[in-house]
Amino acid sequence: MNEFPPGDGPVAQAADRLLRAAADRVPCPPVRDLIGSDDVKAAYAVQELLTARRLAAGASITGRKIGLTSPAVQRQLGVDQPDFGVLFADMSVADGASVPVGELLQPKVEAEIAFVLGADLTEGPLDAAQIRAAVAHAVPALEIVDSRIAGWDITFGDTVADNGSSALYVLGTPAKSLSEFEPVQAAMTLERGGETVSTGDGAACLGDPLAALAWLARTARDVGDPLRAGQVVLSGALGPMVPAAAGDAFSAEITGLGSVSVRFHASGDEGASA
Repeated sequence: MNEFPPGDGPVAQAADRLLRAAADRVPCPPVRDLIGSDDVKAAYAVQELLTARRLAAGASITGRKIGLTSPAVQRQLGVDQPDFGVLFADMSVADGASVPVGELLQPKVEAEIAFVLGADLTEGPLDAAQIRAAVAHAVPALEIVDSRIAGWDITFGDTVADNGSSALYVLGTPAKSLSEFEPVQAAMTLERGGETVSTGDGAACLGDPLAALAWLARTARDVGDPLRAGQVVLSGALGPMVPAAAGDAFSAEITGLGSVSVRFHASGDEGASA
C-alpha cells in the first residue's frame, strides 16, 4: 500500500479515534473535524493506516468491498460517489451462522453479489472484456456493515476512513461462472424473519455489478494496490441496508445465483459465528 503520513497529525488522530471506538465498542464522533468531509486523499490515508496496523497485528487480506454503489444507499447516507474498503480473513462469517451483536456497534445488513477473481487485474485496459474474463465465479453475499461513528453520522470522508463502514461478510451458494449468471439481470430480495425488508436489482449497483468491479480494478491499480487472483470482491449493495439486532434472522435470494443467510444473537447466548 502507499505510505501514510506518520506522526501525530490529523490522519493518525482520526485512526486512533476509530481504533478506540472499535476496541471499546463505543461509537465515536465523526472524524471529519480532523480530515474533512470530502478530502479523498486524507480519508484513504486513514484507511491505509488502519489497514497497516491490522496487518502488523497478524491479520490477512482476503479482498475488497465496494460501497456506496446503490442510489438508495447513497441517499440513506447522504453521499454521491462509490468507495472501497479492505476485507480481512477474520471478517468472514459462514453461511447460516449466528453473529453476536455485542461484538458490533450499530450493525446493518445489505445483500449483494460477490466476485471471486481468477486472474490478477494489474495490467491492460481493464475494460469490460478483461474484467469479465478475470472473474472465476460469483456468489450471493451479505455484508454486515457497521460504523464506528455514532448514529451513522457520516460523510464520504468519515466512511472511507472507517474502512467503508465494514464489519463482516457472508458468502452463500452456489458459485456460478459468468457464463451461467448475468449480474446486471439479477433481482434481490432480502428478508428478516420471513418479511421482505429490502429489494433491488443488478442495475442498482453502478448500473451493473461488473461496472462496479471495473471501477474498483482501475481505482485499486491507480493507488498501487491492484486486485489479485483469489481475492473476494463485494460489488456493492443491490438495495437499501437494514438495521440488525439480536434475534434477527436474515436471508437473501438473488435470482439466477442463489441464497445466503445469517442470524444475530445476544453476546451471552450460544451460537457465535466463526
